[in-house]
Amino acid sequence: MNKAITEGLLLMPPAFSNGLDQWSSQDGTVGSDTYDGAVNAAFVAADQDFGGCLELLKSETTQKLRAMVQTPLHPGCYLQIKARVKAISGNLPNVEIAGWAGGAGDVHVLDVVEAGPSVALTSYGEVVEVSAIVGTGARNGVDMPWGQDALYGHFGLNLTGANGGVVRIDDIQITDVTNVFLRDMMDWVDVRDYGAIGDGVTDNAAAFNAADAAANGRQVLVPEGVYALASNVTFESPVRFQGQVTAPKEVRLSLTKNFDFGSYVDAFGGDEVLALEKAIQALFNFTDHESLDLQGRRIELTRPIDVQDVVNNISTYAIRRVIRNGQFNVLADPAWDTDVVTSTASYSASTSTELTNVANIANIQPGSLVEGNGVGREVYVKSVNVGAQTLTLSQPLFGAASNQSYTFSRFKYALDFSGFSGLDKFVLDDIEFQCNGISSGILLAPEGLIFHVRDCFITKPKDRGITSHGRGCQGMLVDRCQFISNEQPMRAQDRTTIAMNVNANDTKMRDNRVMLFAAFGVWAGTGHLFSGNHWFHGDGETDGVRRAGVIFTTPNPKSTVVGNYIDNNFIEMTNEHDATPDWNNQYSFGGITITGNIFTVNDVAPWFSWIVVKPYGSGHYLHGFNLSGNVFRALNGNIERIERVDETYAGLDMSKSRNVVVQGNAFNSVDTPIFNPLMVRHTEAANATTWEIPTDGKLPFGGRARRVEGFVMDQQVLRGSNTAHYEFPYVSLQQGADQSEAHLKWSQACRGRVQITLRMDNAT
Repeated sequence: MNKAITEGLLLMPPAFSNGLDQWSSQDGTVGSDTYDGAVNAAFVAADQDFGGCLELLKSETTQKLRAMVQTPLHPGCYLQIKARVKAISGNLPNVEIAGWAGGAGDVHVLDVVEAGPSVALTSYGEVVEVSAIVGTGARNGVDMPWGQDALYGHFGLNLTGANGGVVRIDDIQITDVTNVFLRDMMDWVDVRDYGAIGDGVTDNAAAFNAADAAANGRQVLVPEGVYALASNVTFESPVRFQGQVTAPKEVRLSLTKNFDFGSYVDAFGGDEVLALEKAIQALFNFTDHESLDLQGRRIELTRPIDVQDVVNNISTYAIRRVIRNGQFNVLADPAWDTDVVTSTASYSASTSTELTNVANIANIQPGSLVEGNGVGREVYVKSVNVGAQTLTLSQPLFGAASNQSYTFSRFKYALDFSGFSGLDKFVLDDIEFQCNGISSGILLAPEGLIFHVRDCFITKPKDRGITSHGRGCQGMLVDRCQFISNEQPMRAQDRTTIAMNVNANDTKMRDNRVMLFAAFGVWAGTGHLFSGNHWFHGDGETDGVRRAGVIFTTPNPKSTVVGNYIDNNFIEMTNEHDATPDWNNQYSFGGITITGNIFTVNDVAPWFSWIVVKPYGSGHYLHGFNLSGNVFRALNGNIERIERVDETYAGLDMSKSRNVVVQGNAFNSVDTPIFNPLMVRHTEAANATTWEIPTDGKLPFGGRARRVEGFVMDQQVLRGSNTAHYEFPYVSLQQGADQSEAHLKWSQACRGRVQITLRMDNAT
């Protein structure tokens, strides 16, 4: 046969018997010289070894022989060119298979190897076979790798060495040997077959994309080597990495069929942090997956992961994305050191979330904790305007001077989302943050909805577990997580770490366990739900100090605390995030339901209380407060009462209390239980016209006896002569030094026993 057809391609060049006008003495391209009529070439019809063949006198330094036909070379295709040659007379030359690489538009593809191994002819009449393999990939055994740009070749041979020798050449054979490199039975394709070169320099993006297109459901193999990518690559086929990829920060590698952390570790040479960053980058750029599976891997972090900087091309994102199933283990490095800046600034309550005239502002970072006189707990820098010398704060300041010094502390977080301007519906699922006292856990974006942390451990954060420095906590969900302090051996009053804080509304805290922090957290905003959590913050000190575990900084938070275990700490209600903290016709303290919880404490001073109201301004009162169905128990000593008002800045106006319900609670080792309504049984043993009925401190928060719901004489009322007295008395309320007594007024002195139900509030 004088031709071979491989998958419909004509590969075999013409036989010499078809005419020497089909063979060029140059490159074989259109218009090049042929051997037809040449004085140094002739067709020999009958040779004892070859049959018909070409006889050629070598007269040039490199005597070329090229077929005028274009032999196609497709991606992934490998061709073997063979020629049998013998010397007839004269000088003995060297022989090598050669070709001319043609690209699109019939241009010459430069910088590729166009000649195979050279073979010396050493005797006359000896038949010598020379061969070479050409293909797109730089594979072992490929003599002429031509890459993706070469679409066809003009193939033949070269004679080199001394001139004057005469040789005879049999018909040149070209066969498809692709199956030697990529057998049809294999379920993978090799990127090298499509021009990839693993030299760490050559851009392989086009080769990777071509291999993916050719895979057609098979696996793509990236063999040993370092493969540079200068532009984005998306694999629609599964990929196996024996070699590794290198790419600039902005270049994405998207693995749509095996989008998992292990594949990215393989792709980036075992560098787990880089692999994580590239996987996160792809996650935000539509890899056909909503989740990144860390496959239970432990990732050693030596620096914070700035998620927005990693993603690089997106500043806001509102499509659900998940990172799940792994562990971040933080290792010591200066990259985790807190950046602390001290600066002076101006503040006005009229622009309550702004500092102006900020000195040294270029060194203050968004996400920094703000501390100074008149600054409430967990106030952060939301944004920085260097040109205007202004900072936006996460919360107002309750008592800052018009000009004063502030300290700004920028903690470092394992996952830092603060670079996004907005982030919605992001989920962290089944991840352990092993902060090791070196880093904090998670910093949220300044804006966003429904950030969800579920089934995660945040273990031993250096400063904070989860921080919101803006409103990226709106609607946040934290479910079944454990927060474990790095300060467990310390006294409660010496701890500084906080599990979390919230600035916005509608968060849900469910079934979490928070162990031995300075506090579970600080909640601004409204609409929060706490259910099934256990937070405990005690220590081993006798008569120890206990601190607030949950702090509400909106005085009327419209929140519920239901079915929790509150251990060795208290719930505190404040208005410290109010630039004008005095009451001014707004809702005051209340708007909260505390129901069905277990409260316990041990080894504390008797003045400890589980519910504390701390007004930062005057004129406030209780409004819409419900404390029902809870169990309170003190161990190793009694406490005086379960609730109190912290009057460090101001007290409560008890003449305004409204809609306060305290009932159905159980009190163990509490000297003074509290109730509202409060039923009092009073016995007046001696005749009197005024029966003074004390409440004995049992009205909540030292409230006044402001209303009577009813009373009944459960014993006959007698006058001095032991005659029955049937006249009905009237009640005087808010009597006594602290206005906590009710007085029954009679027209005549009498004695007896009464059951009276009093309230410290008005209904409306």
